[in-house]
Amino acid sequence: MSGFEKIKGTPRKEALGMDQLIPLYIRALKLSAGLNTQRVFAAWDAVSGLSGQTLRKFYRDGKLYVTISSSMLRSHLEFQKPALIQAINRFLEKDELFVKDYEKVGFVKELILK
Repeated sequence: MSGFEKIKGTPRKEALGMDQLIPLYIRALKLSAGLNTQRVFAAWDAVSGLSGQTLRKFYRDGKLYVTISSSMLRSHLEFQKPALIQAINRFLEKDELFVKDYEKVGFVKELILK
């Protein structure tokens, strides 16, 4: 596996912890993009509290597209975009499964409400 070259031949005395092995495993299996996308969606649900009113979510190139069921709610959220982006990124920063240095699917830069 490509991500584990670093740990091949590591003596048992220098065992790696799970916090080091899990990111290596995720990268070796090339799961980072899908996992990060799902973590961004989970961050939206947790931060906004609007999973019930969210119809669709799409994430690409730092832009999170969210379709909200209510136009009134959507217009209310327009004023909270900067705070929502900041809260989502804080949530992701604390998330142990989010691969922070993955360039293709990283932190949220823009929130687009539909």
